[in-house]
Amino acid sequence: MARPFHAAAARVRRLHRSRPRATAPAGGLVPAAHPWKRVLGLLAVVVLGAWLGLLVVGSVRTPVGPMDTTMTLRPSLSGGTKINVSPLGALELDSHHAPVRLDVDVDQLDPGRSQALVKHPERLSGLQDEVTADVASGTRELAVRSCVAVVSGATALGLVVYRRPRRALAAGGLALTLLAASGVSAYATWNPKSVLEPKFSGLLSSAPSVVGDARSIVTEFDVYQQELARLVTNVTKLYDATSTLPVYQPDPATIRVLHVSDIHLNPAAWHIIGSLVEQYEIDVIIDSGDTMDHGTAAENGFLDPVRDLGAPYVWVRGNHDSKETQAYLRKTRNAHVLDEGGAVDVAGLRIAGTGDPQFTPDRSRPTGGKASEQLAGMRLASALRDQKRAGTPVDIAVAHDPNAARETDGTVPLVLAGHVHRRVNELLPLGTRLKVEGSTGGGGLRAVQNEKPEKVRASVLYLDRPTRHLQAWDEITLGGLGLTTAEVSRHLPEENLRSPSPSPPPPTTSP
Repeated sequence: MARPFHAAAARVRRLHRSRPRATAPAGGLVPAAHPWKRVLGLLAVVVLGAWLGLLVVGSVRTPVGPMDTTMTLRPSLSGGTKINVSPLGALELDSHHAPVRLDVDVDQLDPGRSQALVKHPERLSGLQDEVTADVASGTRELAVRSCVAVVSGATALGLVVYRRPRRALAAGGLALTLLAASGVSAYATWNPKSVLEPKFSGLLSSAPSVVGDARSIVTEFDVYQQELARLVTNVTKLYDATSTLPVYQPDPATIRVLHVSDIHLNPAAWHIIGSLVEQYEIDVIIDSGDTMDHGTAAENGFLDPVRDLGAPYVWVRGNHDSKETQAYLRKTRNAHVLDEGGAVDVAGLRIAGTGDPQFTPDRSRPTGGKASEQLAGMRLASALRDQKRAGTPVDIAVAHDPNAARETDGTVPLVLAGHVHRRVNELLPLGTRLKVEGSTGGGGLRAVQNEKPEKVRASVLYLDRPTRHLQAWDEITLGGLGLTTAEVSRHLPEENLRSPSPSPPPPTTSP
């Protein structure tokens, strides 16, 4: 009797399963479904599946000139392009803004192609077209492969999660839509001039020649293909130089100024400055003050390395530098001390400056604060106007405190300052550019009091020799105590980027 009973029960269960489920009446006890949860779940499946697809098959190996490269799309919050030149380091370009980043890994140089370029420089003239064609071909192949990878990854994961073909196909379609939207965003924000302002890391930070000289980066804004070819050419030469990296090749019409500030008795700063003077072939060093910490006579011997830095040293007093410090440095060979609007002609530039009106090494004395700084800045501005009326206009003004420096707006093209231990780059209302440098001494002894070591900062300014106008600058940042990291980023004045580009000179192949 048990068997018929079980058979009947099975028929009842099949009948129950075959009946459609009744929907819960409005206000019933059965909770309504939440569509947004399903949408969020689908988005999570799409994003994860697309990412896995890109990881597995979303890369392309393609030759670019003499190099074998791998191009890959990666999810990213900021976009951009990263060129990994192992083992030399990497270059980062702010090429576009989209949720995907283009990674280009330089795997190796093809020995035959690279040796042919090095031995036959005349072939470099055709490298521009070759590189452009290679990049375009690789990008097209990468776009197709990325579409396949994204759709396949999202569809496969959707099938695993939902076990329904329609849901899986919906996940694949949504992934393709998101990739297409990312492509549109990248196209709309594409910035070909980003190659002119790369950020270096690793050993490449000691080879700024990768992007060419200061004059060429100013005059060749609209020649992206030519700059890309030059980039490839110089990377080829970097690889060819097995023992040493090439240094910056100066343009004869460029004046190179090293801006340092707030050394605060850090002896390592002198070694860094000396290295930068040699690496960049610096014409003049400008120190915007706070070289000392307490300004005592016992500290004066710290200034002795100024004599042997290899370039003239122009200095103004900071609020940690005493009048005794100033008198000692004034007697030091190679140093030019500026105060009360005094000017000096050095390295083809006329530089004027003033010392800080306050001496506050321990903050225990009452000070005049911002008002005294502004008053000092007004006196400096008056001296600059007097110089201009006398027919000897000043090219660069220097003050320690930015509050004083701002008062020179309209009287000088460029004013330098320090004091705040961070970089500021600002075009003031009347046309003067204010550049504030961080601490070249990494905050000095005070650096050990912080939770994280303060970074060491300096800048190389490139000025056109005939006009003495700022053309570009490199910001150099070292990783604080221990100096474990190094980064160099190149920047151009906004007015140069906006101005019409003159006819570019013939391509140059020297790094």
